[in-house]
Amino acid sequence: MTVGTTPVKHTRRRARRIAIGAAVVLALAGMNGPALWRFASDQYHDYKINRPEYKADNGKWDIVDLPDEYKLNTIHAALLHTGKVLLVAGSGNNQKNFDAKKFDTVLWDPVKNTFKKIPTPNDLFCTGHTQLPDGKLLVAGGTKSYEKLKGDVTKAGGLMIVHNENPDKPITLPKGTKLTGKENGKTFVLTESIVVERAKKTFDPATGKFTGNTAGLERVYVEATKSGKKYETGTEDNYKIEGLSAADAKNTYGIAQKLALDKKDFQGIDDAYEFDPVAEKYIKVDPMNESRWYPTLTTLSDGRILALSGLDDIGQVVPGNRNEVYNPKTKKWSYVKQNRQFPTYPAIFLLPNGELFYSGANAGYGPDDVGRDPGVWDFDTNKFTKVKGLSDPKLMETAGTVWLPPAQDEKFMVVGGGGVGESEQSSDKTRIIDLDEDNPQFKDGPSFDKGTRYPQSSVLPDDNVLISGGSEDYRGRSDSNILEARMYDAKTGDMRKVADPLVGRNYHSGSLLLPDGRVVFFGSDSLYADEGNTKPGTFEQRLEIYTPPYLYQGSQPSLSGGPDAIERGESATFKTQHASSIKNARLIRPSASTHVTDIDQRSIALDVKKGKDSVTVTVPENKNLVQPGWYMLFVTDDQGVPSEAQWVEVPE
Repeated sequence: MTVGTTPVKHTRRRARRIAIGAAVVLALAGMNGPALWRFASDQYHDYKINRPEYKADNGKWDIVDLPDEYKLNTIHAALLHTGKVLLVAGSGNNQKNFDAKKFDTVLWDPVKNTFKKIPTPNDLFCTGHTQLPDGKLLVAGGTKSYEKLKGDVTKAGGLMIVHNENPDKPITLPKGTKLTGKENGKTFVLTESIVVERAKKTFDPATGKFTGNTAGLERVYVEATKSGKKYETGTEDNYKIEGLSAADAKNTYGIAQKLALDKKDFQGIDDAYEFDPVAEKYIKVDPMNESRWYPTLTTLSDGRILALSGLDDIGQVVPGNRNEVYNPKTKKWSYVKQNRQFPTYPAIFLLPNGELFYSGANAGYGPDDVGRDPGVWDFDTNKFTKVKGLSDPKLMETAGTVWLPPAQDEKFMVVGGGGVGESEQSSDKTRIIDLDEDNPQFKDGPSFDKGTRYPQSSVLPDDNVLISGGSEDYRGRSDSNILEARMYDAKTGDMRKVADPLVGRNYHSGSLLLPDGRVVFFGSDSLYADEGNTKPGTFEQRLEIYTPPYLYQGSQPSLSGGPDAIERGESATFKTQHASSIKNARLIRPSASTHVTDIDQRSIALDVKKGKDSVTVTVPENKNLVQPGWYMLFVTDDQGVPSEAQWVEVPE
């Protein structure tokens, strides 16, 4: 049989099959036209997105084969220098898990697609995390107690400040201690044991004379002994503490404002751990001074880790005079003098000059008029300089922030966002700010088709930024997940549509760049499962990987044989079979992502010199730009195709 020629017998047989098939199709169409149309449309869509030319322009999405026993409600994810991904759920926003003390962490190897369960020491749901210089992951905070909505609270309660005016000894009060109002006569109990520090004696610095005592204070959540609205209070009152001796009762008392049946917010813990990627386990370190739920951890210029915001152990935003730092060398926490309050999960980045940039993006809790203005924070002097230009400053909650590549340009993009709390408002904007300008101001960048809360963003080695997912309404209400993805070109400022994701992502979702140049997406926690908001949502446990267009352009440039460590200001040579086509090199810090917040993500341009079969790269000297730790080193060719990453350490 000649190629390109069909025998007559085969032609007749095929014509008969086509005729029979057409009759069946027509019959089915008469019975169920819309269903057939959907089937045909789906088949065509699958054909279209799998064509080589389509993938070369738009990339492709695939769902990870995740065995049932390893499925979890991924709230946090971090790429480790072993190439594995830490998936952290804690209780996974599931109170049944919390009550049963079922806390989950899974370690995923994306190369082998293997999984390992990791014992999780406490509820790390809504913790904070960041990469440490030695390659471990610092994890601090989490959940002490789940929220109770207003209708679910049966006993009046709230914050009480317990005072101790005795300078000679602290006072210990066990859980269940009763306190009765002097004016209202209503009795409340401590929900946990506390120690109220002794009072401090104060002296006039000029004369040295004793001037009095400053009472020791301890904050604690109290609740009524009985259920019902009649046990609420409406005004401030002093509370007498039962069970104390006469002398202690004179010096120790409680003061509380309104104690009511109001919503009871989540409460945080002070636990802190380092996750060791080599030993593959959590290692407990000293606890924070403050309990924190929804905190941000970000690195300072001296290498210490700054812990900001979060809800404390009674569900209130940790005040700005309780900011603290972790010293990776001593593994201890200490308060800092710098006083600045932010909403929870504030997006705060260390700049090359050692100052901190707050984009205004955050994940929620906190007053709508405190700490929400973006600006530059000189941490040494505590001076905060606001930056202007946001065209929709009221829509920064649930927005994402990306340090645009390369990091030396000091340009940031704020992506999407929404109104405070459960607002239906959402932003369709991107906003760009160049902090290298004399008077930096935000300017609107490309827009989306619709308002977008919870957008996931990842910096790619070719200086593009992948932006995907999110929802138009709060937590995907009214079936508002956005199945669209965009590619933003940081060099030109252009943004274009690429292949649509298969899975909707909103609250509790995120993304990570992998060492092979792909991007993994995790999580999503819809409030409802239908457009009418009548069915409760379920947590999205599937992982999805996006393969960018550059991985469909042909072979990747090779990169091998270099050192495991490069000091700042030093050079290193790597072997490559594609030296002549190498265009640039990037150090990309591995991500630690949660709640649209990824402080670690940054892509640093390296100087490149090409040899016959090698490339030599030089790391910038600036310690604030190139923080100590592990990085992915990518080289990219003149077609925009990156190598697989080589892991290199930048030592302290």
